[in-house]
Amino acid sequence: MSASAFNDRTTTRKGLPLAEGGDLTAARPDGMELQHRGRRSVLVVQRRLPHYRVPYFEALRVELSRRGWDLRLAHGVGTAAEQIKNDGGSIAWAEPLETRYFLGGKLCWQPFSHLIGDAAMVVVTPENKLVNNLPLQFWRSNVRVGLWGHGANLQGTMGSLRERFKRIAAKRTDWWFGYTDMSIPLILQSGFPANRITTLNNAVDTIELQALKNNTSRESLEVLRAKLGLKGDSIGIYVGSLYEEKRIDFMMVAAKNIQEKVPDFEFLVVGDGPQRPIVEEFCATHRWAKYLGIRKGQEKVDLISLAKVMINPGLVGLSILDSFVIRTPMLTTDCGLHSPEIAYLQHGVNGVMSENSADAYSSAVAATISDATTLDRLRAGCELSAGKYTIQNMAANFADGVEACASQPLFR
Repeated sequence: MSASAFNDRTTTRKGLPLAEGGDLTAARPDGMELQHRGRRSVLVVQRRLPHYRVPYFEALRVELSRRGWDLRLAHGVGTAAEQIKNDGGSIAWAEPLETRYFLGGKLCWQPFSHLIGDAAMVVVTPENKLVNNLPLQFWRSNVRVGLWGHGANLQGTMGSLRERFKRIAAKRTDWWFGYTDMSIPLILQSGFPANRITTLNNAVDTIELQALKNNTSRESLEVLRAKLGLKGDSIGIYVGSLYEEKRIDFMMVAAKNIQEKVPDFEFLVVGDGPQRPIVEEFCATHRWAKYLGIRKGQEKVDLISLAKVMINPGLVGLSILDSFVIRTPMLTTDCGLHSPEIAYLQHGVNGVMSENSADAYSSAVAATISDATTLDRLRAGCELSAGKYTIQNMAANFADGVEACASQPLFR
């Protein structure tokens, strides 16, 4: 499609004419008004729809509607490797996109220009493989464009052609929606203005998790403690996948150091993954360490509730929300592997981040477990953070960004 053809679309996907200013005044066949005068539409395009995003988009639809906006969501399907995970979600009102992958998934053909006609704003993700973003970003001038992601990936060779193009593409938008505060420096490095960036504070639905936490009782925890043969209450727990970025070898060394500093320390490991044999071997030779495999739902929540701290010296991502909701502080290291959600951890307030050594980490864990005052302070911080990082607040932040963008002139 030529740039002029891409720019000249003046009808909606249903062929209805646009009124002046983009308001839709035509009626739908079922007699319901398609869009009330004064309401506007924002189109969010996702390459694929993971199940954990479904509650968020439902919450975003409600939040935008409350403010006079209509949300339209369009998504395709993942690569063959992604589909094997069987983690796709479904929303009845979402619109499917034709999706084709080339070069082993390095390029994705996912046309959505036919959906833009009645949108005041289109929000896409800045994945390099999404070739259909380019006409929208570089040639279409009659709609506001937002980029939603971790931030521009500018950590490669800055002088390369690839990196120069990334810097240019990162600025071909009217607004940035960054995952967390960790995203902001990356976006700013592209030269994009700070006053056109919204921090979303990426989250998943924690309502069910909170309900499970509320269902945990002192009696149920005592039964679980006896079942596991735990001797005291100086318990640490790891919950997550067992792979290299989680630094499983480091964690086992640190656990041994912690036990030497705190003789009644006991360690629970929940999860599975390619480095499971490392954990099994360690637990087989250290009676105070127990490998429990994968545990879900109420049982997982009860296990975390038993522990004084969550131990994770490697990559930390959205699992930090478990720490906040269950009020079991997360202790990690400054390892440089973390996902953007590490921005939520406030050292000494709702968690602990030690220097990146087994000795420093084990000392931090031992000191925290042994200090009731510190634990109480961290738990209070977790409780405050649990109320802040929710999909409802994430939806409100997104809607704030949409409204702020709409009030500003086009930037591209």
